[in-house]
Amino acid sequence: MEEENEMKYILKSEKDGIVTIQLNRPEKKNAWNEEMREEMRQSIRSVLCDRDARVLVIRGSGDSFSSGEDVGEMRERREQEWTTRDFRRMAKNIHDLFDDLEAAEIPVIAAIDGICVCGGLELALSCDFRIASARSRFGLIESNVGFIPGSGGCSRLVKIAGVGVAKELILGGEIIDASKAKEMNIIHRVVPDEDFDREVETFAQRLAAKAPLTIGIAKLIINLCADSNFNAGRHFERFGQSILMQTDDHLEAVQAFLEKRKPQFKGK
Repeated sequence: MEEENEMKYILKSEKDGIVTIQLNRPEKKNAWNEEMREEMRQSIRSVLCDRDARVLVIRGSGDSFSSGEDVGEMRERREQEWTTRDFRRMAKNIHDLFDDLEAAEIPVIAAIDGICVCGGLELALSCDFRIASARSRFGLIESNVGFIPGSGGCSRLVKIAGVGVAKELILGGEIIDASKAKEMNIIHRVVPDEDFDREVETFAQRLAAKAPLTIGIAKLIINLCADSNFNAGRHFERFGQSILMQTDDHLEAVQAFLEKRKPQFKGK
């Protein structure tokens, strides 16, 4: 596995088209300060521009996925007399990054092992899949410090789990376990702690083995359908299908099926 460790707070590795970005500030439960936030942007966007990347896995170091924004830095901003415009500019940077993850034409897996709260949960909600270990804990507890989730915690959670769940989690400000999060449709899978790494790797490998153009267009169209009416969604489907039927990978898949072998996809 090729590893890149040039950044202070991010570990990045790649194997067989599966890129792993690991948030690496365990002493702060992978809460991000300004420097780490910039490293997150650089590392994630480098993956999204990589033509060889097939799957992106985001995970955390230590006993946490991420606790989001560094609370200590929040206080420093007030002492530095930040203006509303300063706060909006900072927020837009992280919003844009999460939007890029959601729109990326490769699958993005949030591999959640441990604490996943506040901005950390908002990061996970911008991913396509959320796989959690049984020991993981979830919450949007900003209301406990006079705040609200402002990076997708309100908007994405409503779409993913519904208005009732969003209100319960955000207004209540409580931390829930992985089983409850699964019951609320916040996460997709809960696996035993000892099986977590293997489950994430197996799922990522399965996605990476698919035709990349098919996966990318399917994700794009599903996202469009989620924000459109039924008739528009049907048009998006037909448009995507007409493109994929002309690709080399589609022909290769058909040939492999007829020849009873595994297809060799090239992303063309």
